[in-house]
Amino acid sequence: MAFWRGEAGDAGGAVTAFAELLDDRLRVLGPDHPDALLTRHNLAFWRGHAGDVAGAVTAFAELLDDYVRVLGPDHPHTLAARHNLAFWRGHAGDVAGAVTAFAELLDDYVRVLGPDHPHTLAARHNLARSQGEAGDVAGAVTAFAELLDDRLRVLGPDHPHTLKTRNALAHWQERSGEGLDTNG
Repeated sequence: MAFWRGEAGDAGGAVTAFAELLDDRLRVLGPDHPDALLTRHNLAFWRGHAGDVAGAVTAFAELLDDYVRVLGPDHPHTLAARHNLAFWRGHAGDVAGAVTAFAELLDDYVRVLGPDHPHTLAARHNLARSQGEAGDVAGAVTAFAELLDDRLRVLGPDHPHTLKTRNALAHWQERSGEGLDTNG
């Protein structure tokens, strides 16, 4: 119910519900149980969406330490926490830190999941966006153009993620003065 509250647009309600659920899961399951860790992940995620970006960054940093300790550095939940930490760092204003974190994460996603996995492609998208926000507009254009080619190949021209990448490429091309050649 907490998740769907957030999905329905009530991020604050999701935060409250996940906080209550976390209290119960910690009491019943303990702090290292996978369900307790996942609840912390969801709580941090919705905290960010509710406007507490700094709280999301702190929560994901603490969660990441526990995921590495309990599940290991290559577990999908650990990698997802790294992704979300990088994302919220960028939204908190540390775009250089987000670029570094996404670049390191991308190497691990390719190694663990492969170059065409949806999480790898999403990390590439967020890395390119962060590069542009950090002032490397030409790097963002190049990264989005390469990602668009791969998303067209893997997902096809009408997939929502392909369209999102096409739009991002157009945005950064416009910012760079290159025009809008996004036919890919």
